[in-house]
Amino acid sequence: MSSAKRRIGPERNLFRFRKIDSDKAGARNVVTNDHGAFAILDDDQLDLLVKGRVKRGTDLFKELKEKGFLLDEEDIARVAADLDRRVGYLYRGPVLHIMVVTLRCNEVCRYCHASRASMKETETDMSIPTSEKVVDMIMRAPSDTLTIEFQGGEPLANWEVVRHVVDYAMEEGRKAGKRIMFSLVSNLSMMDDEKLAWLIDHKVQISTSLDGPKELHDENRKLAGGSAYEDCVKWMGRINQAYLDAGLDPDLYHVEALATITRKHLDHPKELVDEYIAQGCRAIFLRPLNPFGFAKTKISSNDYTGQEFLEFYVKALEYIIEQNRKGVEILERLAAIFLTKVLTPDDPNYMDIRSPCGAGIGQIAYNYDGGIFTCDEGRMVFQMGDDLFKLGDVDSMELRDVVTHDTVKSLALASTLDSIPGCAQCAYKPYCGTCPVYNYTEQGNIFPQNPTNDRCTIYMGVQDRLFQYLVDDDKEIIDLFHRWVEVKDRPEYMHDERRSEDR
Repeated sequence: MSSAKRRIGPERNLFRFRKIDSDKAGARNVVTNDHGAFAILDDDQLDLLVKGRVKRGTDLFKELKEKGFLLDEEDIARVAADLDRRVGYLYRGPVLHIMVVTLRCNEVCRYCHASRASMKETETDMSIPTSEKVVDMIMRAPSDTLTIEFQGGEPLANWEVVRHVVDYAMEEGRKAGKRIMFSLVSNLSMMDDEKLAWLIDHKVQISTSLDGPKELHDENRKLAGGSAYEDCVKWMGRINQAYLDAGLDPDLYHVEALATITRKHLDHPKELVDEYIAQGCRAIFLRPLNPFGFAKTKISSNDYTGQEFLEFYVKALEYIIEQNRKGVEILERLAAIFLTKVLTPDDPNYMDIRSPCGAGIGQIAYNYDGGIFTCDEGRMVFQMGDDLFKLGDVDSMELRDVVTHDTVKSLALASTLDSIPGCAQCAYKPYCGTCPVYNYTEQGNIFPQNPTNDRCTIYMGVQDRLFQYLVDDDKEIIDLFHRWVEVKDRPEYMHDERRSEDR
């Protein structure tokens, strides 16, 4: 008998497990492998797997073999292909290019991560010659599909350069045979009908921040002489109507919004979700504070622990699911990112939650003066006075110099979960990621110190709750989760699948 026909055992050291307590099913073990498959086993079934005693012909054997936990020689190519597909982002090079066209902003956010400049500081505007040098570098990226994301400050404060970049990049993209997608992250207070018509006509995806009902939003985001909330929701409605007027499916085309959670939000998860529903949002991204800019230096009174955020998040997620049961369609983006990794063979390529992270190899950030950074978070650290994540500038570097920079290599090493204590042994390794810039700012080391890392607490807790739902096996919720990860074709409109949730 050939070796392929002998009793086969588990992949040695290539599966991990975690105990999950379920109200409906009791304690179960979530078992995962490197190519992203998972199985839910009781203690006896796990013991059989660990000891290599799963009997051929049993239902358990068939499930574990199909999912790649048990391997014959003929399974190797299939499992390798699954892993190759899951980490396909490693072959594409930088696909997300963040252009900070100005640091000026007309709003003052208590948690501003970007260290905004006043509207008078026009020297922080990107010039047209610099913008063209940035676009020229972007066009050298190997991927045939690229996203340019306009950031600030408030990018509409430098409208001339936004328009020029879109026109110039579209022309250069045609010459290079590349598809260029555009995303604009704006507080919307400087929007007007002419700008909106131009953005819709040029297929620029618009994203914004909505921090909840008026009192919460205006508490966080101050607009001189007006209400940031009123401007935001007014233009959200106008943008959504513009999509309708353009004949686009409102289920697919609508302004995207995220909420940055401060301490004042922690007691109001339902009110926050209700506000998004009231404004017609189909998705909400519940984003914890990032330790950059003003959020690091000026709002310690708004600080909270990862566990406190997690408790808030779970309440909000449960309420979102409850609303979906009542027929209201709204999803939570962080959950959808993890669920895409868990329930599909693909990775959504969300830069902050992948292994290694996207710093320098999946995304690049360009400051208003042409400075090049590993990522937008690295640029934010630079604005705080630390140039560790600055790689150079568009005048002195080629794209090859950027992606092969020693700093980029170091961040790739520091965010490859296989080499990180705690992460390498974690059942959620196939679905998770770590941000070295966050780790550096919070813990003084680009490698995470997981026992005291709030982001690890949040990510692990969110995945625990999602797997509790999967263990419970409620058909209505499982069907809902599959709808959340469904990829819908948008043939009429360019859209960045990665979006701007983390900006």
